[in-house]
Amino acid sequence: MTELTVPNEGILIGRAQMPGETLPRVVTVRDGEIIDITAKGAATVRDILEGNDPAAYVKTADGRPLGTLDDILQNSVAGARDASRPFLISPVDLQAIKASGVTFVVSLLERVIEEQARGDMARADQLRREILDLIGTDLSELVPGSDTAMKVKAALIEKGVWSQYLEVGIGPDAEIFTKCQPMASVGYGADVGLHPVSKWNNPEPEIALVVSSAGRIVGATLGNDVNLRDVEGRSALLLGKAKDNTASASLGPFLRLFDDSFTLDTVASAEVALKVEGEDGFVLDGSSSMSQISRTPQSLVEATIGAHHQYPDGFVLYLGTMFAPVKDRDGAGKGFTHKINDLVSISTPSLGTLTNRVRLSTDCPAWTYGASHLMKDLARADLL
Repeated sequence: MTELTVPNEGILIGRAQMPGETLPRVVTVRDGEIIDITAKGAATVRDILEGNDPAAYVKTADGRPLGTLDDILQNSVAGARDASRPFLISPVDLQAIKASGVTFVVSLLERVIEEQARGDMARADQLRREILDLIGTDLSELVPGSDTAMKVKAALIEKGVWSQYLEVGIGPDAEIFTKCQPMASVGYGADVGLHPVSKWNNPEPEIALVVSSAGRIVGATLGNDVNLRDVEGRSALLLGKAKDNTASASLGPFLRLFDDSFTLDTVASAEVALKVEGEDGFVLDGSSSMSQISRTPQSLVEATIGAHHQYPDGFVLYLGTMFAPVKDRDGAGKGFTHKINDLVSISTPSLGTLTNRVRLSTDCPAWTYGASHLMKDLARADLL
């Protein structure tokens, strides 16, 4: 389990919940054990990532063992969790959780289809064929905002198929939105939530960058940007309802910090695999190649933070996905949508595997522990 879920190398940082305590512990992995490195002045992941050299700090920080990596991973799985033993939670705390959309051509075309279908899954297959016949599939060579891209935009407007998604896909400005509030993301093994109104939805397997308040990219993790296709398809103004619900943002299992062996180049060349396994026997496999992203990870960070917008506690940025699941699940032409208890696994060798079970957001544990609760707990523990 360990080899598949957590990389065998690299400097990792995350958080764990201890039995009988509400204060999350900051942890790392050493020699097959999870080590609590929570310390005064460095008691949050945010504080550590704001340091001059987070990787060096985590590598050498004093700590105490909490248990084996295998045992704590197994105890982190929702539905099989023993509250009397430690378990992993989301690896970030006070950071804002942001996301970038329509950064790959495949997801761009699927967003156009969602919009044209007005949230009606039954119309998607026919629309997909019609739109691909009209505009083709190879927009991957376009540089967003370039003269060539603007000519394509003008041609599409003339043909009557211009879309707000094409605007952010090949136009000059990236789509950056808030995925959820700080402290609201969930981690490895947790349930992820679908709003009960949705009948057409999907996982979005992504790499997420972790960025300091100075705009320095310090590491990366895996993420599932859970999406409601029917809700967003009805109107892009419903993006908040489509994207931000209880347990709709998962990250983990750990943050891997940048060092000599793991850099932004590693992220830029990563292959991200997705597997969905349903209780109905349905299996969906797919992959997303970061080399095909149309906006570089660095440019997406620069679109998020700068003189125009600051993040005093840093932020996490989902980079988007090229994988749009269209495999028929319940009959020809019906495409893909989740069923309750689907098991979603997102993986890449350098970051491990993030696994979550799909539930309704109303059936997931309510989000009740926020920044104010964390500050009070840190003060009581004399860790500020």
